[in-house]
Amino acid sequence: MQRLRDIFNKAKSIETAYTELAHWYKDVEETGFKAFNTIANTITLNYRSILNYFINRSTNASAESFNAKIKAFRAQFRGVRNVEFFLYRLTNIFA
Repeated sequence: MQRLRDIFNKAKSIETAYTELAHWYKDVEETGFKAFNTIANTITLNYRSILNYFINRSTNASAESFNAKIKAFRAQFRGVRNVEFFLYRLTNIFA
């Protein structure tokens, strides 16, 4: 797992990251550890999105955080009946 972290910390370009991820995936396959199969498959299915990180080293963490706040706010009121009022409250609280 440290090697995967190192790829994200040290790779300077998409090309380098792509090559390093490919080598990491090959090494994971060769080890035969089934515990890594889930993460290896996730990386294989989403490698294009994952590699976008290396364009300007930004993530969608802030958007995910905001989405979690909206879900928590909605859950607090056990559903939404009036969408317009919900959006109004949302903009007043989080804007």
